[in-house]
Amino acid sequence: MIYHMLPAADWAATPAEAPYRAASLQSEGFIHCSGDHATVLAVGNNFYRHLPGDWLILAIDEDAVAAPVQWDAVEDTHFPHIYGPLNRSAVVEVIAFPRAADGAFEMPTAWQALP
Repeated sequence: MIYHMLPAADWAATPAEAPYRAASLQSEGFIHCSGDHATVLAVGNNFYRHLPGDWLILAIDEDAVAAPVQWDAVEDTHFPHIYGPLNRSAVVEVIAFPRAADGAFEMPTAWQALP
């Protein structure tokens, strides 16, 4: 399973029959993802905490993604990147990404019980 965080408005604006295309697909050539829960939380708080609004996490079955998925080295970590549009059939779950009053992202309740 890989994970992609995004503003809820972006997901809502994508027609249900259309593949999802993050803005980074146009600007960087791929959709950014994370390989585990802790990394999703760290990325959210390091790069997106200042952006307002509701956010979601897409839980994605890496094996079901139609576009190529490549794990690229970024500093001392490897991140999965989707090099094309994301077919909705690969999205296993859409999870609300909760925030504290100060804008900090918090671990979704469903993930808190997991090891």
